[in-house]
Amino acid sequence: MKKFLLLTVAFLMLSTACSQKKKDIAKPAANVEPVKTEAVESVEKIAQTEIDDGSFHLTVHFNKERALIDNGTAKPYKAETPFDVVTNMKNGWNLGNTFDAIGGSGNGSETSWGMPYTTKEMIDELAASGIKSIRIPVSWVRHVEDKNYTINPAWMKRVKEVVDWAIENEMYVILNSHHDCAGKNTAIKYGQGYYPTKQNSLESLNFLVNLWEQISLAFNNSYDEHLMFEVMNEPRLAGTNYEWWFDQNSSQCKEAAEVLNMWNQVLVDTIRSSGGNNAKRVIGIPGLQASPDSSLKAEFVMPEDDAKMLAHSVHMYTPYSFAMESPGETVFTEAHKKNLVSYFEGLNYKFVKNGYPVYVGEYGATNKNNLDQKVAWFSFFNKNAQKYGIPCFLWDNMQFKVTGTDGNRFNEKYGFYNRNTRTWFEPEILAAIIENTK
Repeated sequence: MKKFLLLTVAFLMLSTACSQKKKDIAKPAANVEPVKTEAVESVEKIAQTEIDDGSFHLTVHFNKERALIDNGTAKPYKAETPFDVVTNMKNGWNLGNTFDAIGGSGNGSETSWGMPYTTKEMIDELAASGIKSIRIPVSWVRHVEDKNYTINPAWMKRVKEVVDWAIENEMYVILNSHHDCAGKNTAIKYGQGYYPTKQNSLESLNFLVNLWEQISLAFNNSYDEHLMFEVMNEPRLAGTNYEWWFDQNSSQCKEAAEVLNMWNQVLVDTIRSSGGNNAKRVIGIPGLQASPDSSLKAEFVMPEDDAKMLAHSVHMYTPYSFAMESPGETVFTEAHKKNLVSYFEGLNYKFVKNGYPVYVGEYGATNKNNLDQKVAWFSFFNKNAQKYGIPCFLWDNMQFKVTGTDGNRFNEKYGFYNRNTRTWFEPEILAAIIENTK
């Protein structure tokens, strides 16, 4: 524990230094330029402290000549509480398997998982259909271009372009770090992202802090409360028996929770230190796996935030037997309803009642050729989430057609909005969502 207390102190020292520098103000987001001022000089510091097993060095040192900066017309930030943002999101949709894809190279990774190139027309039609918010999952680690964790500016500019299209439609936007969690429990190296163990905390934080410093520079004063940050997606002990569940009797799980709590605090401090609208922007905070089973445990705690502008993020493909398992169950039952209600009540009790709005960053029911049951599930899910002001973001990988004859024929068929035709595969599901999120 001593190590992590000292580590947090080091980051607080870094944040204090950062907060003493004035960030550049924005210009129209389409015009993005390299940093040419002292805006990032304060983050080119080395935070160093002695820990019980040697010296700890964290360096925020991305290439300031390559970083993008938001320096245009400032927008007033009108939200006074995180509830002003999250409850107004109403309903949401994920641009899945797109910027989060990790195939291909450079900007070509956007289409490497079979999705079409994202266009303004797609986003326009999505908004016109009644979707109020969009979550844009982005994987960044493959777009780091040097040993200083510098993000390729072409990638950042392309992400900004799509964010701007959504905001032009008056949609709320969640921007995150997605498939950046390393895939196995080993000593990770530079360029492998993060992994929630003490062994990997230094390399993980070098990546995460440099990443969020750069995102904070690229998105600041020209983005009002319609933009929200989400620091990680499903951080987990990948490649272990605890990848998707939390065991309170496991020292491995407890360590991961302790590490993640500390990371969440450091990343909140990092974003806040960038000043401007980021000093009060809503930040989404996940637990392990982004699972409510994990975040409802006592081991998970929300970070401290002087701005009091935090929200809690969970994912709910619930109940698993109906929403994801193949073949699983095809009928939405009373037992399933009780299961959902218990989760929403738990999230309300631990988070909403204590000042932290909750949003379901991913949810959906895989296609099992059971449209009527899916409509019932979507209606019940959104109606009960809305009781507590919880918006839900539909996961969409555009995989709709059920194929094959084996037991996996229903596996992850989360296709809802056809981006090629800009129409919905099953309009009945869209109607159920809209009707229950008014």
